[in-house]
Amino acid sequence: MTSQSVTIPQSSAVEEAVNTAADVYVYGYPLVTMDMTRKRMTNVAHPDAGHAPVGQLLKMRSYPPADYHAVTAPNADTLYTTTWLDLSKEPWIFGIPDMADRYYLMPMLSGWTDVFQVPGKRTTGTKAQTYAITGPGWSGTLPAGLTEYKSPTAIVWILGRIYCTGTPEDYAVVHALQDKFTLVPLSSYGKPYTPPPALVDTTAADESKSVRDLVDEMDTNTYFTYLAELMKTNPPSDADAPIVAKMAGIGLVPGQDFDPGKLDAFDKDAISAVPKVAQTQIMTHFKAMGKNVNGWLFTTETGLYGTGYLNRALITAIGLGANRPQDAIYPTSEREATGKEYDGASNKYVLHIQKGQFPPVDGFWSITMYDASYFFVPNALDRYTLSARNQFVTNPDGSVDLYLQADSPGKEKEANWLPAPRAKFILMLRLYWPKATPPSILDGSWVLPAVKQV
Repeated sequence: MTSQSVTIPQSSAVEEAVNTAADVYVYGYPLVTMDMTRKRMTNVAHPDAGHAPVGQLLKMRSYPPADYHAVTAPNADTLYTTTWLDLSKEPWIFGIPDMADRYYLMPMLSGWTDVFQVPGKRTTGTKAQTYAITGPGWSGTLPAGLTEYKSPTAIVWILGRIYCTGTPEDYAVVHALQDKFTLVPLSSYGKPYTPPPALVDTTAADESKSVRDLVDEMDTNTYFTYLAELMKTNPPSDADAPIVAKMAGIGLVPGQDFDPGKLDAFDKDAISAVPKVAQTQIMTHFKAMGKNVNGWLFTTETGLYGTGYLNRALITAIGLGANRPQDAIYPTSEREATGKEYDGASNKYVLHIQKGQFPPVDGFWSITMYDASYFFVPNALDRYTLSARNQFVTNPDGSVDLYLQADSPGKEKEANWLPAPRAKFILMLRLYWPKATPPSILDGSWVLPAVKQV
């Protein structure tokens, strides 16, 4: 996604049309990206290692590989157990087994990326539970013993995460838990059910391109045509009324096809610039988002966005599937506290953590290395994170230095090494189930340490 400036023609009418279209583009960006991600992850007849049809469970049996580009900012701490649902025809019944006190969460995202429910260890405990997930406008009677979760959209993504240490032994334990999850349409609940083979779209986009690139490449009319189609079953919320009113001015009315005629009346070059204008707005919002602590940017406004459309779009671009802050905080750093960008080609860095000052969590924490596009950095160690499960080499005073660089810091320090690319890079710290009482990142009583150049 571009972050370069875009010049808008200065005719007041044209400028107003471009600005309105850009606002609507930003508003719709999560829904379009979600559906493109759904297509990418479900375009198979039967589940495989990295895909599963709509209405079937994808059980990731290992951490995502280095070349995994289906979702930006993947993690290497949990095994994903996910599914995409289409609630336009009927509800789905989702069963979670007894998780034996293991940390997990099963956030349920609407088509607009809001986490409308999040069963998990923090919220509902680890005993077995079964949910009926119903779509907008559905009314009916559910079987006894089911808890109803109402989704505001027909698209639902259950982006489940189960904590795993990554050892062969723990992989086996988590695999056994994954195999006990259940998912059936309401019409088949309580009956034998075998999912039918799904239809495969042979014209689907080349998987060598990321979803974000595919969305960014859409021209203005293609994008708004797609958004209009999606809004037929994934309606705006009541709080979106002001921007829904603005949409009508550019030919977008929820529930109807896009009418390009209103935009066609304006300068075509100006209208063709709308995607770049909006993409620039989204990515430059990174600097305004949340707090900056020692070079780490983070926000506590994830998972539930309200009318914070730029925030929602930015999180979609750099961390699709983000949780509510009570479940996870994601401090992200593109540069040192001095403002200089990280560059593994010419520099080495260290993150110094004082004794007893590791991130305070009730779940787990990790720090992940990404390239400039928020994807894993391939390396000889096959190591993408450092976390509480690592056995760090400590300094005499009990503090720990984490080495962020392209070359090994030496065998005696390699346990503390997070390999960097010989290029620009980005760091993301994950705090799952951050402590609610001090010291806590939620209230600022725990302060993020600065990354410093060696």
